[in-house]
Amino acid sequence: MKKRIVILLIMASFAIGITARSISFAEKQEQKQQKQKTDDLYKQLELFSDAVSIIRTDYVEDKKSKDLIYGALKGMLSSLDPYSQFMDPDTYNEMKVETEGEFGGIGIEITMKDDLLTIISPIDDTPAYKVGLKAGDKIVKIDGDVTKDLTLMAAVKKLRGKPGTDVNIIVLRESEKKLLEFKITRAIIKIASIKKAEMVEPGIGYIRLSEFQENTPKDLAEALKKLESDGLKGLVLDLRNNPGGLLDVAVDVGGKFLEEGKVVVSTKGRIEAQNIEFKSRNKNNHLNYPMVVMINGGSASASEIVAGALQDYKRAILLGTKSFGKGSVQTVVPMSDGSAIRVTTSKYYTPNGRSIHGLGIVPDIIVEYEERPIKDKELEKETAILEKLIEGKEKTEQEKADEKNKKELDNQILRAVDVLKGIVIYSGK
Repeated sequence: MKKRIVILLIMASFAIGITARSISFAEKQEQKQQKQKTDDLYKQLELFSDAVSIIRTDYVEDKKSKDLIYGALKGMLSSLDPYSQFMDPDTYNEMKVETEGEFGGIGIEITMKDDLLTIISPIDDTPAYKVGLKAGDKIVKIDGDVTKDLTLMAAVKKLRGKPGTDVNIIVLRESEKKLLEFKITRAIIKIASIKKAEMVEPGIGYIRLSEFQENTPKDLAEALKKLESDGLKGLVLDLRNNPGGLLDVAVDVGGKFLEEGKVVVSTKGRIEAQNIEFKSRNKNNHLNYPMVVMINGGSASASEIVAGALQDYKRAILLGTKSFGKGSVQTVVPMSDGSAIRVTTSKYYTPNGRSIHGLGIVPDIIVEYEERPIKDKELEKETAILEKLIEGKEKTEQEKADEKNKKELDNQILRAVDVLKGIVIYSGK
């Protein structure tokens, strides 16, 4: 018996020895790989150093060291993806001004897609929206200058300017297969997060959310309270052409329609600290009525987070067309000389683990937007007179308002209302 125990102990210690050696071997391999990466980096830095030396000695003009380094940083960051970039002190300060609120511009959100300057969406009631720019339009020229080699920030600089001044742009609209020219007068861009909140039919509410800002959760709560007091039985949440905004606001908005503690979105990156779950934390949830969420190619970032979460939990039916597919997180890191780098550190995932970036959110019900024909005022007037003669009575002010409101609704909203009415009727039965 004692002999057997001794043999077992020897075997156990032998196994522990193998495990310890295996761990040690793995550690050595990892250290070796890390050393190879470091050596490779130093070799590449030697290339960079040699190139800088050649430029400083042989280039036709004398260049400042700072300009060379800034140029290298811009190239390095822009080679990563369209959203990573190096910002010199002036550009960084301009970005900080932009996030504070008002600025002079035309009212579009832009990005680089397939190496082309692309409009994510025109912002409601801005000069760009009024002249007819659309999500997906590719900006080919700005004031006669080709945009092919422009960085995102350089394009923003050219589009922005003093209110009242004009900017000329040429866009490629692929759906129409032609170039379109627009002359746009810049204005102070003030963005209201909630454009409209009203009953479109008895029991059916409609909220148009145009951007996710700091005051959005409060404004949305007030709008919902008003609609619910008016007898809300179904809600249309319109996120079309909503380019996004603040992440925590998106979590707040999505969480209003979910039970507390549900994951609204998660981020995943290369390091553990970037893997985060964002959960709904609203206790006054709005769970007692069906919803339709409307999205299109101009719905991006925070809009996709909300739409994806409500779709995953089957809290809402999504209607419209596929969203933009901007689902990455950028971190801005200030540098010692007042410049900064903005680098993509992680990507967004829906509660079911779907990646948003580059893929977008596909609606449950696909409904293409249909342009409404230009109104013929004389025909409308004649139709109104004819209807009055047939009915033999004057319509009430409320009936006139309801009719006017219905005429202003586009085909996608009308379809969303029909879907909700069907759900409300079915659930009642």
